[in-house]
Amino acid sequence: MSILTKQAFTFIKEESNILHFRSEQENIEVKIMVLEEDIIRVLFVTGDQLKVKNTWSVAPGMEDVPFDGIDRLNLSGFSKPAFSIKPSEDQYTVETKALKVVIGLEPFKLSWFYRDAEEWIPLANDRKTQAYHFELGLQGPAHYLNREHEEQYFGLGEKSGHVDKHGKRYRMQTIDAMGYDAEFTDPLYKHVPFYITRNQKTGLSFGIFYDNLANSIFEMGSELDNYHGYYRYYEAEKGDLDYYIIAGPQVKDVTRKFAWMTGKTILPPKWSLGYSGSTMSYTDAPDAQEQLNRFLQLCREHDILCDSFQLSSGYTSIEDKRYVFHWNDSKFPDPQKMAQDFHEQGVRLCANIKPCLLNDHPMFDELEKKEMFIKDKTTGKPEIAQFWDETGAYLDFTKQETYEWWKQQVKEKLMKYGIDSTWNDNNEFEIWSQSASCDGFGESLDFDVIRALQPLLMMKASYEAQKEFNPDTRPYLISRSGCVGMHRYVQTWTGDNRTSWKTIKFNNKMGIGLSLSGIYNFGHDVGGFSGPAPEPELFVRWVQNGIMHPRFTIHSWNDDETVNEPWMYPEVLPEIRKLIKFRTKIIPYLYTALYHAHASQVPMITPTFWDFEHDEKTFDDNDDFMLGESLLVASVVEKEQRERPVYLPKHQEGWYDLHTGEWYEGGQCVTIPAPLSYVPLLAKGGSIIPINQANVTFETKEKDERAFLLFPQKGSGFSSYRCYEDDGISNQYKDVYAFLTVETKVTEEQISVTVDKEGTYELPYNEVSFILPDQEHRKLTVNGVPYENGEVFKLKN
Repeated sequence: MSILTKQAFTFIKEESNILHFRSEQENIEVKIMVLEEDIIRVLFVTGDQLKVKNTWSVAPGMEDVPFDGIDRLNLSGFSKPAFSIKPSEDQYTVETKALKVVIGLEPFKLSWFYRDAEEWIPLANDRKTQAYHFELGLQGPAHYLNREHEEQYFGLGEKSGHVDKHGKRYRMQTIDAMGYDAEFTDPLYKHVPFYITRNQKTGLSFGIFYDNLANSIFEMGSELDNYHGYYRYYEAEKGDLDYYIIAGPQVKDVTRKFAWMTGKTILPPKWSLGYSGSTMSYTDAPDAQEQLNRFLQLCREHDILCDSFQLSSGYTSIEDKRYVFHWNDSKFPDPQKMAQDFHEQGVRLCANIKPCLLNDHPMFDELEKKEMFIKDKTTGKPEIAQFWDETGAYLDFTKQETYEWWKQQVKEKLMKYGIDSTWNDNNEFEIWSQSASCDGFGESLDFDVIRALQPLLMMKASYEAQKEFNPDTRPYLISRSGCVGMHRYVQTWTGDNRTSWKTIKFNNKMGIGLSLSGIYNFGHDVGGFSGPAPEPELFVRWVQNGIMHPRFTIHSWNDDETVNEPWMYPEVLPEIRKLIKFRTKIIPYLYTALYHAHASQVPMITPTFWDFEHDEKTFDDNDDFMLGESLLVASVVEKEQRERPVYLPKHQEGWYDLHTGEWYEGGQCVTIPAPLSYVPLLAKGGSIIPINQANVTFETKEKDERAFLLFPQKGSGFSSYRCYEDDGISNQYKDVYAFLTVETKVTEEQISVTVDKEGTYELPYNEVSFILPDQEHRKLTVNGVPYENGEVFKLKN
């Protein structure tokens, strides 16, 4: 049949919020599902059968999903609101209170609208010519949309380049991109087939999520074809065409709805926010255990606050190769003693694990006999792939026996030794054979149909192992690769970046892409993982940027065999020490933001336009971002800068320089100091920021004294902030927690503060302080009592 033949679809029925349309000619059924007032889903079923029956990404409001996923047609968790259907001769119109889709039947085309008061504003249109795979003669799913010049595209997870993806093409494929260029390299490590469209004329935004685990392409406007007008498209190699339209109206609305739809961000222990040491060189050394103990000594000697250490894979080596779950007894004569030494210093250990067994791994033959590897379906043998400096076979996590074996190994080879958490690494599953197949939960599936699922199941298995071994303790995991849903289990980072000034700049934009895609808990390798050692100034600027991210890790495998360490340059060590202590100072602010990421789907890091879409200048390409609700981070990304120009969004209450206390009106570009000793930061006028003001050292880093930085309105106003507190480590946080609520009522003469505690958690402190900028001289009261700036205020029990 010619691909130009129009496909006539017929409305079949509606039941349980699913509308069924069918083309008998092509044996295709389209199910349109009304899930929420602002979320509608479109699912194509070819030949009456889905290629992948379940989903692991869609989990509305859930903390976890079953090992074998959730039936794609199971709509539990969605509200399934009332809607109307209006038929006409060649189309059907479906309306909710917020969203309308007009369904053309010959050919099959969809047009989307958002309700603004009583008016329906256009959101998106399928391309008029050949919008779907069956019109294009493609085997894999494809979806072509009209593209408007005034549209901006945000998201796609972890992608290089600028925040706005308009005009680029991206491959969605997990790959080990060591030493990548943060401005240009594509693809990278993660599979996030979701993006947000914002129309600059209407100001409306919507998201589109393709629930597909195969490799794909997102063409965002670099391609032109005279016959089709301006378009953009999604094309996948395999799998089903199953997409969700998520209406805004603003960018932040889309992100938060998508984050809710794909499950709750995990709340890890509080110590996960501290500085985490790491380097390849320690565990690669023949005296690795001594090197690690030396790291603790140097932290103490240089007074570098450290809460955890990430144990690179050298601990598993046999000669120069890595063998997961194997301890090198020569390098590590007593791993349990090592863990004990770290714990005595208040430092946790996170061990690197990899999902591929080299062909001479001590357990390879045993696992091959049990058919635990991804297989070549033509021979039934393990699919052999390149891995590091050798070849090996990837474990098949869709097989229950493999999944359980992995969990047992994590518990017996790591947790019993005192390892606290797992670092799920090199889990991009780089298998390129078309004949690779998986167990598929008992029903064989081609590997390339569910490629991105394997790293998700790997981290889920590690997560369950940690929960089972320490049921009273919150799991903490990190993972390099993953797909939509990974935020339910892990913290992540942007992989093996390369040392350069522009890496800081474009890693920040990459992080914004992750945040807008619902992945909130992340960071970047500070100092650069590969390449030469960073020069002293670059290293300081990188640390400044790193302490402003949820994950703060200095990590390296430098080409010149140097090691990125806090004390690597004595001439800037005082600055590094001060910056890491500042990180500890703002942990209460970070931890509250992490709680809100978990409980309310609010990102920890956002672009400046997140709360200021009314200010079009916030969409200009800049190097700033917001940390939490109140702090504007103006990272220095250029050499020899000691001042930093920064655009201040239009905020009625203005902005304060956090360090100098100077107030600036919003809606202007200002130049602020940018010394090596601190991060250029601005606080929203009216904001309240909790800090730990204890004078801590490496030995006393557990000390916690609460204070609140107040940045009052210049005129009259009201502000409120709720600081979240719990024990920071146990699973009791769901029942035993507290909020310390601070409110300020400001007039031109006086600042009145009220502070109140609610909840059952017993705070580790019984007094707090309130700190105003030095230039602030209005009278101050706390709970109605006159108060001197910075003095101690006792809390009532």
